[in-house]
Amino acid sequence: MNNFSFYKGSKALYYLIFFGCFLSFTPVLAKSALRQLQSNPQQNVVSGIITDGTNPLPGVTIAIKSKANSGTISDYNGQYGIIANELDTLVVSFIGFKTALIPIKGRQTISIVLEYDTMVLQEVRVNAGYYTVKESERTGSISRITSKDIETQPVTNVLATLQGRMAGVSVTQTTGVPGGGFDIKIRGQNSIRSDTNAPLYIIDGVPYASDAIGASRTATTFPTPTSPLNSINPDMIESIEILKDADATAIYGSRGANGVVLITTKKGKAGKTTFTVTASTGAGNVPRFLKLMDTGQYLAMRKQAFINDGLSQYGPLDYDINGTWDQNRYTDWQKELLGGTAQLTDFQGTISGGSETTQFLVSASYHTETTVFPGEFLYKKGGSQINLNHRSEDKKFRITFSVGYTSQNNQLPSYDPSYEARSLPPNAPALYDANGNLNWENSTWINPLGKLGSKFETKTNDLIANSVLSYELLPGLLLKSSLGYTDLSTHETRIIPSTTGDPALGNDSSISALFLNNTDRSSWIVEPQINWKKELGLGKMEILFGATFQNQITKRIEQSGSGFSSNSLIYNLAAAKTIRVVRDEEIQYKYQAFFGRLNYNWQQRYIVNLTARHDGSSRFGPGNQFANFGAIGLAWLFSNENFLKSNSWFSFGKLRGSYGTTGSDQIGDYQFLNTYTTSGVVYNGVIGLKPSRLYNANFGWETNKKLEMALELGFLKDRIFTTVAWYQNQSSNQLAGVPLPGTTGFTLLQSNLDATVQNTGIELSVGTTNFKSDAFNWTTSINLTFAKNKLLRFPGLESSPYSQQYRIGEPLNIVLLYKYKGVNPQTGIYEFEDVNNDSRISAPEDKQTLVDLNPQYYGGIQNQLSYKRWTLDFLFQFVKQKSHNYPMDPAGMMSNEQERKINSWQQPGDSGTYQIYTTGYNSDAITGESFYAQSDADIADASFIRLKNIALSYDVPLNLKQSQCKIMLQGQNLLTFTRYKDGDPEYTSGSFLAPLKVISAGVQLTF
Repeated sequence: MNNFSFYKGSKALYYLIFFGCFLSFTPVLAKSALRQLQSNPQQNVVSGIITDGTNPLPGVTIAIKSKANSGTISDYNGQYGIIANELDTLVVSFIGFKTALIPIKGRQTISIVLEYDTMVLQEVRVNAGYYTVKESERTGSISRITSKDIETQPVTNVLATLQGRMAGVSVTQTTGVPGGGFDIKIRGQNSIRSDTNAPLYIIDGVPYASDAIGASRTATTFPTPTSPLNSINPDMIESIEILKDADATAIYGSRGANGVVLITTKKGKAGKTTFTVTASTGAGNVPRFLKLMDTGQYLAMRKQAFINDGLSQYGPLDYDINGTWDQNRYTDWQKELLGGTAQLTDFQGTISGGSETTQFLVSASYHTETTVFPGEFLYKKGGSQINLNHRSEDKKFRITFSVGYTSQNNQLPSYDPSYEARSLPPNAPALYDANGNLNWENSTWINPLGKLGSKFETKTNDLIANSVLSYELLPGLLLKSSLGYTDLSTHETRIIPSTTGDPALGNDSSISALFLNNTDRSSWIVEPQINWKKELGLGKMEILFGATFQNQITKRIEQSGSGFSSNSLIYNLAAAKTIRVVRDEEIQYKYQAFFGRLNYNWQQRYIVNLTARHDGSSRFGPGNQFANFGAIGLAWLFSNENFLKSNSWFSFGKLRGSYGTTGSDQIGDYQFLNTYTTSGVVYNGVIGLKPSRLYNANFGWETNKKLEMALELGFLKDRIFTTVAWYQNQSSNQLAGVPLPGTTGFTLLQSNLDATVQNTGIELSVGTTNFKSDAFNWTTSINLTFAKNKLLRFPGLESSPYSQQYRIGEPLNIVLLYKYKGVNPQTGIYEFEDVNNDSRISAPEDKQTLVDLNPQYYGGIQNQLSYKRWTLDFLFQFVKQKSHNYPMDPAGMMSNEQERKINSWQQPGDSGTYQIYTTGYNSDAITGESFYAQSDADIADASFIRLKNIALSYDVPLNLKQSQCKIMLQGQNLLTFTRYKDGDPEYTSGSFLAPLKVISAGVQLTF
């Protein structure tokens, strides 16, 4: 059950065999140098080592000045060798350092120390999708993190690496169970439908569908079905770029409305073949529990509830207080059911190397993770990555190939015991009896461990392959084509055996049930492109034309079975007495587009960037399948003006802006057609059909207009670098369901709502180099986002079914609540404001108090310090927001409560914070509790400052020249400062496990 196997193994095997041929390759620079010496005896071999003053620098480019094709690259130990004449000059360059010119002067051994370039930010090339651009020359809004930030985090989901690190990017973890998902919003919520705000993911040039692959009937441990993003291994990522504004995203057309996430995997580097092995182990725990009543406080509450309800005797089912259960027993059920320790283990091995013309990288990884729940549950993930880069000797032909394969096996309980952990009475019986069996205490309770026998398992196999071929036809004219293929398969199983219940009930396998979901998703994409670069006068021009052809097929079948002759056959659907096919579908999505880019840079001062795309999608009906999107970006590098060039303290200044349109076709497939599904009802021996969707061929593309202005400033040779950006996005022609009366047979009609949603915000990013020397370095990065979401227009909102969900001029993520007045000192019942003065509290008339649940601002502060061989990196994440309190049953019933509810109303004249206790007989108190949960009194300050990540590493000094050893200690979610009283302020849902605190230790060996 738990062994890994290659899905469609023949495909993966072909890739492995093909690239295995390259593993025997090693650099042949020395042999090449010998041949050159033999042909020209006047030349000598110049060699040495290149360092930064302390450590060797691999991958440094060494060339002979004014001689083409004369370069070489330093190996992993910083060593180099090059053929040169006595009077030649070496040109030594490496990103992040100043280029050095070294006259040879007859020397044969030259050791070189490179100086750090404090203005490196301006020269970094940023991935913009179909092209790359220097950081100093980009006109669009692109945020970036690299492997340096990613490797410090003990996480398994790629989105976790972004939390608190980027302005304008909000990431929230949705569960703490292994393999759980994350929710991401780039510059707010654009669409009224909350499930259509996901960005576009591109992995090495291949679009990756992020739609859930699981089903709600099976993956009940998760608040959302299984996300495919868990297949991406964070340790194999070189960089992640987030495209945000129109200038950066319009070239992706309809797919870029919610932003674009570009993921680039690691590639091999020229030099000696190196082996890197990393192993780590860690532990995870729930960081915060609710403060609940102990046994004495709980029983006092229960007794008072009976007195309040005028009940003189306890009922036969009130086991907690009528003497059936031990009155002195106390169990902290949160620690009992959620207080376990999750064990995490990671192994990864990488081989990389190559020559100047060919580089390779082969990597394999394995991850295991248990849960904090009682029982044996395990999440396993293993995968491999192969990358190959090659260019011809004349540098005209290039090919890049990458393939990644991941296999996951996740075994979890099919229910999350978080709710029981917070609601069970503290004097509830023991989990096990004296014989070590599950204790059902004479059928007086439902043992929570019984439910853990209901198991969920998912097996997912994912293959992503990409190849990019390019040829320089003429100087500056490049032909290029990108080919991509993805293949994903998932198999989900959930079982509910009869053994999950009390044996005294006499249930057997005839009531056992099985739920299955199989999803297969495959896609291919072809993108031919032509690039032309030309210097024209005092400027340079770049032109890009391309096309996209994509096809995706998704197959899904959901089945269920019940009534088994034995629980040992519960995984065999054919053994079920009743078998039902819930869903059986095949969906095809076709997409094609033509795109272009024109960029002109005049004297490194004025830059114009034009992008456009003509999109076609199969998700719209005839006449509406195509749409045009485009953008213009402008930049003025005023620091290159003559009057500022000689300024000693001002190193960089750029003013940029953009405007354009992007779109969205995220409405699902075949929505414009009349569709039918099987009814499951047999009539005259034939399965009937029923309509499943109303015809509407008129709806079209959702449009997002984006405007941005930004200022970038660098001071003291970019030791202080800051960016301030203001943006405004307006999304109109909303793709949403128009509600219909139930008498029509349908609840929704897919259509375009004449509504406009606006997102505005200010983003601030600051990077500082606080101290820099050979021994000690300290840098700080700060990002801060103020964001505002608003519904600008919605004609007819007051008379529509959305009238009690949205308000013109207010955010989409609002709640309309009752206005809380306090506890009536005479009756002890919660009171609320009667808005319409009709002498009664009712919805929706009195439910008019508006609360905005969007974050008011959010951001992060990161510090990176290094001293000799020590490196320390830590990140504080902060969010200013409001949220609901943790939901609990009415105080006084057979359910535990927050400790703070001790301060409740007892008798007339009291001014308690909370209302009268009740066992359920006081209907006014029950109603008051229901209204309280829907009032502004239930809203709390859920702002927090969290030590999100900390990493400490030490490079162990070794006597071995070609080996390095690093010891690492890492932590995630370590410390949280918050006023929120009910657990984790990031994830306040009461039904699922909150994010865990994780501490891990590891070692990395390179040789």
